[in-house]
Amino acid sequence: MLLLVGAVGIIAIGVVFFIAVRLRSKRKHHSAVDALNSSLSKEMAKSDIILSAIEDGVILIDASRTIHVFNNGAANITGWPVNEAMGIDYRSVMKLVDAKNQDYPEADHPFARVFTEKKTIRDNTATLVSRSDKRISVNISVSPLLDKNENVTGAVAVFRDVSTERQEEKQRADFISTASHEMRTPVAAIEGYLALALNDHVSKIDSKARGYLEKAHESTQHLGQLFQDLLTSARAEDGRLSNHPMAVEMGEFLEKLSEDLRFSAEKKGLKMEFVVGTTDSVIDASKGNTKVLKPLYYVFVDPERLREVITNLFDNAVKYTEAGNVSIGLTGNNEVVQLYVRDTGPGIPSEDIPHLFQKFYRVDNSSTRTIGGTGLGLFIARKIIELYNGRIWVESELEKGSTFFINLPRITPEKAAQLQAAEAANTNLNPPMPTGSGT
Repeated sequence: MLLLVGAVGIIAIGVVFFIAVRLRSKRKHHSAVDALNSSLSKEMAKSDIILSAIEDGVILIDASRTIHVFNNGAANITGWPVNEAMGIDYRSVMKLVDAKNQDYPEADHPFARVFTEKKTIRDNTATLVSRSDKRISVNISVSPLLDKNENVTGAVAVFRDVSTERQEEKQRADFISTASHEMRTPVAAIEGYLALALNDHVSKIDSKARGYLEKAHESTQHLGQLFQDLLTSARAEDGRLSNHPMAVEMGEFLEKLSEDLRFSAEKKGLKMEFVVGTTDSVIDASKGNTKVLKPLYYVFVDPERLREVITNLFDNAVKYTEAGNVSIGLTGNNEVVQLYVRDTGPGIPSEDIPHLFQKFYRVDNSSTRTIGGTGLGLFIARKIIELYNGRIWVESELEKGSTFFINLPRITPEKAAQLQAAEAANTNLNPPMPTGSGT
C-alpha cells in the first residue's frame, strides 16, 4: 500500500513537473513570437522612415504591374499622391518619353524590360511626364525580384530627378561645341600655312627652321584633332551625333576593316590577326584565308560610327604595343554579337580601369606620357556603342596586354533582310542629290 501511494505520488509529481515545463515552454514560445513581431514592426517602421526620408523615388510593383510601394520621393517627382498611386498600374504613373519627346514603346520601358530580361535595367536618358504634364529628366534603375525558379515576381525601381544636372551638362556641351567649331577654322588655316612653309616647291628653309616648323605642324594637327574630338563628344552627349543605323553583317565588315588596318600594325613589326569564334578559327589578315565556315552575325548599327570605334581601339593597341600581336575578334550567341580588340602591350593598372571611359582620362605612367592623345577617344567610343544599346569594357593584366570588348544586340537574318529592304526602299524614294556644277 505504501509502495502504491509512493508510486502514485511520484507519478503525480512527474505530471505536475511536465505540465509546468510545458507551460514554461509555451510562455517562452509566446515570448519569442512577441519579440519577433516587435522586431519586425520596428524594422518595418525603420524602413518606412527611410523610404519617407529619401528624395529618390522608390516604387515596388508585382507581377501584374500593380504598384504596392510608392514613397514620398516618388510622389514629389511624379506629382501623384501616394494614396492615389497605390494599387494602380505603373503605366499610369511612370510615363516616359525620349529625347525627341516620343513615348517609350512598351517593350522599351524599363519596368517592362525587367520582366523579359530578368536583370537590372538602367536608363539615364529618359524623361518622365508628370501628372501635370511637366517634363522631368530622370535616371532610373529597375531590379527584378526573383523566386527560387528564377521567375520574376515583381520589381523595385529607384529613380531620381536629374533635370538640373542635365541642363548644366547641356550648357557645358553647347559651349564646348561652339568654341570647338569656331576654333577649328583658324587652326586649319595655321596648319595649311605651315604645310606650305614645309613644301620645298613653295619655300626654301634651312634644316633648323624646318625642324621647328615640323614640330609646330604636329602640334597644330594635335590641336585640330582635340577640337574635332571635343565637337564629337559634345554632340554625342546631347544626342546630336549623326547616326544612320542599318543591318550590318559583322563577319564581312570586320574582315574588310582588318585588311585596312593591318598595315599600321605591320609597319611597327606587329602581327595582325582576325579571329572568328575561337582562337582556333583564325583569318590571317595578310593572306585573307579562313579555316572555318563563319556564322552570320547581324547587328543594327551605323557602320561608319562602328568603324570609328574599332579603328580607335586598334590604333591605341598598336601605339601601346612594342612587340607581339594585335587581334580583332568576333564571336557571339543568339542574343549578343561580341567584338574585341586584343593586344600584347603593357596592360592597364587595375585602379585605372574604372575611369578609362571618362572624358579626358589618361593612364599616367612612363609608357603613356610619350604618346599623344586627346583623352576623349574611349569616351566617344562608349557613347557611340551606347547608341545601339551596346556595352564596351576592358579586361587587362599588367605586362600581359589588354582586351577591349564590345557587346551589341544580335538581330536575326530575317530581321536584317527586312531592315535592308526598308533601307533600299527609302533610298529609292529619296535618292541622293546629284553632285557637280549646277546651272
